[in-house]
Amino acid sequence: MRKEINLIIKPNYHNLYKERKFPLVFEKGVENTWKLQEEGSIINLIDGEDSFVGRGYYGNQNKGIGWILTYKEKEKIDGKFFQKKLITSLNKRKDFYYKEDTTCFRVFNSIGDGIGGLTIDYYEDYYLFNWYSKGIYSFKDEIYDKFKNLVYYKGIYQKKRFDDKGKYIEEDDFVMGERGKFPITVKENNVKISVDLNDGPMVGFFLDQRETRRALMEKYAEGKTILNTFSYTGIFSVFSALGNSKSTVSVDLANRSLEKTLQQFKLNDMDLEKNKIIVEDIFEYFEYAEKKELKYDLIILDPPSFAKSKNYIFKADKNYKDIIKKSIKILKERGLILASTNLEKMDMDKFISQIKEGVEEEGKRFKIIEKFRLPEDFKINDKYPEGNYLKIIMFKILN
Repeated sequence: MRKEINLIIKPNYHNLYKERKFPLVFEKGVENTWKLQEEGSIINLIDGEDSFVGRGYYGNQNKGIGWILTYKEKEKIDGKFFQKKLITSLNKRKDFYYKEDTTCFRVFNSIGDGIGGLTIDYYEDYYLFNWYSKGIYSFKDEIYDKFKNLVYYKGIYQKKRFDDKGKYIEEDDFVMGERGKFPITVKENNVKISVDLNDGPMVGFFLDQRETRRALMEKYAEGKTILNTFSYTGIFSVFSALGNSKSTVSVDLANRSLEKTLQQFKLNDMDLEKNKIIVEDIFEYFEYAEKKELKYDLIILDPPSFAKSKNYIFKADKNYKDIIKKSIKILKERGLILASTNLEKMDMDKFISQIKEGVEEEGKRFKIIEKFRLPEDFKINDKYPEGNYLKIIMFKILN
């Protein structure tokens, strides 16, 4: 039997929780947090007059101390509750299962589908669960029990992303079914992508960039020299090359990026003469390229929210303008920049202001060509706009 704890909403948070029905519980927004001991306990939000507001679970993560899952006083958070949410999410994605050109997508998107702290992704009959707190992970038996009876699967894997520092717990990620012979090949818009669901915290690429990659391949890459920074496994470069780019250069600091990017190139029969891979600190590469007077038609910026190398520290909300400035120095006249961030706390207006500041400090002007947000399988909750975290802008530098 799970312990139930009543948390009283502080007066200045009444509007947030009672009127707006905001689903994320902040520690500073409630009283009685001293009662919270075991993650996975049921929490009831109560107003100052002891009236029920919402019910959820206690689960620490970097965003808050839990999620509200229902505003119905009589609704229990149990197997039937999870089953209903899973069925609804699967029905919303049913068309994806019949797409022959794309065999990987998001099945369940956290609070966008009604359960904060959990995502589920599909990769060619394999499923990957991401658990973001010990609290939601404590419900794993009920959730797995319902899920396995709703879908056909070869195997199920999981990532536990909740060690003491909120990071991935390194372990065997296999859960049930049959073990995959990784890497396996999935497709996205008919492009082959190699993925491994049991090799550390990442699988090889990010599903949320689907629409951006397609636009790059179909509209922007043809005939261009392209620099792909923070390139990870080089997926943007693969899509660029398949879009008939003149050449690509993929730069990433991680040593394993070379092997992983080569794997993606070979899978798609890429010409390695035209598609180069460089393992180097991107900030040092910017300096090298400027010194050698290298110029690119299109530069892709997809940095992590925080990155640290030997000589540089990058924070997306503070330093994005700096990589805009460095990019402009090695960009051909009227060249394009594809800028991306997944930092929740930086909204689109603030992101554009960083771009504007960087461009203007270089004495240039810019024109936004296209904006991208999350694809349709990444459902969002209108009550939690921060969940629409992905912001991508294609823009042209003007003289």
